[in-house]
Amino acid sequence: MRQVKINILIITVILICVGMVMIYSSSSIYALEKFNDGMFFLKRQLFFVLIGSILCISVLYIDYKRLQLFSKPLLILSILMLILVLIPGFGRSIGGAKRWFRLGSFGFQPSEMANVALIIYTADFISRKHRTISEFFNGFLPLVLVTGLICGLVVLQPDLGTALAIFIVTAVLIYMGGIPLSYIILTLVALLPLLYILIFRVPYRRMRILAFLNPWADPAGSGFQIIQSQIALGSGGFFGQGLGASKQKLFFLPAAHTDFIFSIIGEELGFFGVAGIVLLFILLLFCTLKAIRNCHNPFGYYLGLGLILSILLRALINIAVVCAILPTKGLPLPFISYGGSSLIFDMISIALILNIARDGEQF
Repeated sequence: MRQVKINILIITVILICVGMVMIYSSSSIYALEKFNDGMFFLKRQLFFVLIGSILCISVLYIDYKRLQLFSKPLLILSILMLILVLIPGFGRSIGGAKRWFRLGSFGFQPSEMANVALIIYTADFISRKHRTISEFFNGFLPLVLVTGLICGLVVLQPDLGTALAIFIVTAVLIYMGGIPLSYIILTLVALLPLLYILIFRVPYRRMRILAFLNPWADPAGSGFQIIQSQIALGSGGFFGQGLGASKQKLFFLPAAHTDFIFSIIGEELGFFGVAGIVLLFILLLFCTLKAIRNCHNPFGYYLGLGLILSILLRALINIAVVCAILPTKGLPLPFISYGGSSLIFDMISIALILNIARDGEQF
């Protein structure tokens, strides 16, 4: 088990280090142009890593079982923050989206905290209600109402991609916890009209779908980002153009250091580079599953499962969007994309998984 924990830590560190190298490579010219400092984003990412590392060490020294005592307060706090960010004067609006609190020169997304808080609450609920979890009113309905509230507030920001990711992780988690699959399927069917309205009745989302289906119909507009991403991936070939040699980062590909950093990895490091990133995420999944399977505490098992599913699902969605397999969602690539709150909460998630794995060593 010790070796498994070491492997999880090594994989995480490698992903973070790759992220910092690629953030500098993909953003240095843009940062020099906008902030007169080519290392602007790298310095900030290093600061986020430092904060995340301090929090991770703190989490490792805390008994994760104590989180059960705070599952409801953390959930309530997350809901309040999701409400507060929507109120003018509290939340910061960027591009029409109210997703951030401004803390000095840094931003904080409450949806990242809500995601982790909901996983903690769900794991606690399953472990406490294991005898009645399969019942509709005592097991399924309370979890659906809480998840629906969280997802609804996230959609209002608006951030449909994050809301869908949160819903999918929770659905998988409660199914693994004993909720009948028929309940989940009926819920999905009931939500289809709402999803249709949210996607096809909202102009910018409908435009994303149309751009996804045929980006060349508007190559200079809605299809521009997808096309530039495909050009980046295609021009990388098997071995890439070389580290720092990307052409698409030269003001062609928007969000090159955030949502579309995987495209730059493909262009500079080629097929073998992106395949290596995918392999690292797969190894992280298998190592985590191996680490938590020995945990005899149901709360720890479902908590670890929910955290790794959240990380892997967001990685899968990001990669699928970059490869034009899914419409643009705006989700960062965990550990690699530039971003403060997302990186910090992902690092905390790994620390919790290591904490759970340590608990499993006792059996």
